[in-house]
Amino acid sequence: MVDDRFLIVGLGNPGPRYAATRHNAGFLVVDELAGRIAGRFKAHKGHADVVEGRLAGFPVVLVKPKSFMNESGGPVKAISLFYKVPAERIVVVHDELDLPYGALRLKRGGGEGGHNGLKSTTSALGTKEYARVRFGIGRPPGRQDPADYVLREFAAPERKELPFLLDRAADATEALIAGGLEAAQNAYNT
Repeated sequence: MVDDRFLIVGLGNPGPRYAATRHNAGFLVVDELAGRIAGRFKAHKGHADVVEGRLAGFPVVLVKPKSFMNESGGPVKAISLFYKVPAERIVVVHDELDLPYGALRLKRGGGEGGHNGLKSTTSALGTKEYARVRFGIGRPPGRQDPADYVLREFAAPERKELPFLLDRAADATEALIAGGLEAAQNAYNT
């Protein structure tokens, strides 16, 4: 019997200093999903915090790597090996500079667009063929350095909308595992 488990990985940086930053959008979406299954993250020997449960009728493992963004791949690979989840059943949720704030794009494979968390994950897994839920954070204003921008907290007007947008991103992630990529793209890509 083939295991139908999904690994849903939120990308972010560990610790309270980064908790509310744009770069932690992946963590925030996975936190929303953990709330839906009334799960609490527990430390795993794969250098990540995990929650096991069911979403959209499927067994899932929600994952937040304990490494910094640029080294996310090691924990993602360790957890995927531990749970025996192949790349095609891994969903990575991450922030995306190239999308307007709150916009969503779901895809499988493709480039990393300069996102170091994706580069690390692709390198560790040895493939780009995993699903992605891209959460738009917009481009930095003026000449602000993108590296500085992603490590800043959401602005006050953004924070007002954030709960709704995280809920929508969580819905899109559930739709992806329940009905497949194409159906989820048709419903949620903006």
